[in-house]
Amino acid sequence: MAKILIVDDEERIRQILKIMLSEADHSVADACDGKDALEALHKESFDLVISDMRMDRLNGKELLSEIKKNALGVPVIFITAFASLESAVDALHLGAADYLVKPFDEKQVLLAVERALGVGRLLIENARLRQDICQGEKDGQPVFKSDKMLHVRDMAEKVAKTDATVLVTGESGTGKEVVSRLIHRAGKRKDQRFVAVNCAAISHNLIESELFGHEKGAFTGADKRKEGKFEYADKGTLFLDEIGELPMEAQSKLLRVIQEKVVQRVGSNTDCKVDVRLVCATNKDLTQLVKEKKFREDLYYRLAVFPIHVPPLRERKADILSLATHFILKYIAQPDFAGDLFTPAASRILENYSWKGNVRELANIIERIMILKDGRVPVSSDDLRFLELESNPEKDTKGLVRIPPGGIDFDELEKNIVIQTLEMTSWNQSAAARLLGLTRARFRTLMNLMEK
Repeated sequence: MAKILIVDDEERIRQILKIMLSEADHSVADACDGKDALEALHKESFDLVISDMRMDRLNGKELLSEIKKNALGVPVIFITAFASLESAVDALHLGAADYLVKPFDEKQVLLAVERALGVGRLLIENARLRQDICQGEKDGQPVFKSDKMLHVRDMAEKVAKTDATVLVTGESGTGKEVVSRLIHRAGKRKDQRFVAVNCAAISHNLIESELFGHEKGAFTGADKRKEGKFEYADKGTLFLDEIGELPMEAQSKLLRVIQEKVVQRVGSNTDCKVDVRLVCATNKDLTQLVKEKKFREDLYYRLAVFPIHVPPLRERKADILSLATHFILKYIAQPDFAGDLFTPAASRILENYSWKGNVRELANIIERIMILKDGRVPVSSDDLRFLELESNPEKDTKGLVRIPPGGIDFDELEKNIVIQTLEMTSWNQSAAARLLGLTRARFRTLMNLMEK
């Protein structure tokens, strides 16, 4: 199943682990200390390392440091003879995937290995995400991983080969402008200008001047001739965002521009030819605005020649971690950091959050976190705890546990809850205590009772 390297200066321990893991169909190799292990890791690939913490030549912590320094991308389980959760937590903070306390039984070993192999898969996925994102930035491509967004990209690339007018719809913050820029880059106009205009951000009195330009003296304050965005975007792409906010008078003029391929500046009687690829976007239901007589029906059909809908982020969870990775790489203070940018628990929080503000909210939250952390990674569940609180402002625990007729083992239940909480918080005791609504001291008391 997996290729595992055992590192321990006691041959007896290496043999015991070899037998246990071989019987579970794992391929096993061994090394007597950290230095030999590092040489083996450079020669061949392993899925997992199980290492003693105390060795003469290159101890466990030093081995883990070298693995991370050389970006070998392999998870490490530590073996310790000291039954202290405190030292185990310290090891986890160093980046270990798990720990085993001597003496250990087969069930304990196999469970730890299975958990660590899951971490290993995350490491591989993290490395692949980084590579894909770096390549995507080089190619000018957005970061899409979900099937829904891959479909959007395919549609964008197909329509890019034509000059058809495109209407991009979707909630605010979903990335409608990103899709519009993709259409521009994938088309024959990619070497020309991409001009973006937010119709909602311009006063209704000035929108016609902004789009179509004006002549000197056309209105108070027009002290010189000005070309509009259509002329400025000539031979390129004009992106009209929030097209649903366009006033009715400007809508009629826009319709003429689309039909006749000419603009007439405010205060002028002369037509000016323009050659523009038009892409529009809105978060409103234009068909409803048409019914309410707030948007011209003939203009709607001119704009919706090729509609593309961008789904909200909550419907494409596969994009969340790749987008978060994309954003975090902008602020990271450790460019050579080779580990996970997010702990497994932090990844789960990101994927389970509702993201009402979509990609824009995700970008803002990552920026906020990185400012608070001074650009340091990884991001832990503790850094994202406020998202869980927003998602669950009032936790209802009534009926959470139902007592069966035969009763329960309360100590075992308590132990299970503590372990689950520690795993959710990547073994951060303070965060685990907060999740359970306990003080740090009371939580430590529970942990000490577990050891007895």
